[in-house]
Amino acid sequence: MRLMAEVNMEYLDIVDENGMPTGKTISRDEAHRDGVRHRTSHVWVIRRSAEGIDVLLQKRSMEKESYPGLYDTSSAGHIPAGDEPLPSALRELREELGVAAGPGQLRFAGIFRTRYEKTFHGRLFRDNEVSWVYVYDAPVDISALTLQASEVDEVRWFDLETVWREIQTDRRRFCVPAGGLRVLRNHLGLPV
Repeated sequence: MRLMAEVNMEYLDIVDENGMPTGKTISRDEAHRDGVRHRTSHVWVIRRSAEGIDVLLQKRSMEKESYPGLYDTSSAGHIPAGDEPLPSALRELREELGVAAGPGQLRFAGIFRTRYEKTFHGRLFRDNEVSWVYVYDAPVDISALTLQASEVDEVRWFDLETVWREIQTDRRRFCVPAGGLRVLRNHLGLPV
């Protein structure tokens, strides 16, 4: 049984301050146990209307190791060792939401860093990430999405300005990373 667990273990590239792989890898569990720097990709699904810009947020499964039950980035995930940010972002979007986007449909918006320590489910979780941010603005019908049950409980559209204001003072509903939302706002030409 131990051999099977090792085969299914997810490995990540250890990266430098700029997010470039160092040539060393680490298991995802070890990275979060020890706070070792690694990469993630984030996709913000947006829609524009006369009222402004909405962002699609996913409600994290209660089984997630961090921030269970809170609304987060549209789609995000770790970049496996040897993989690159764009293919990883496309894969996460497909796996978590069922959106089969092509490489030309994701627009690169920037990079941000996240580093924190927090306890979830009675266990210390150390996050130290360099994250690549992409924007997807093709039409999305949320009633037609196929959500990955182990990751996502539901999705909802939220007014971008409301989310931005709320995360400045209250984190009971949203766990979206401020750095990622700042990159999105800069990309859209909005004040931060």
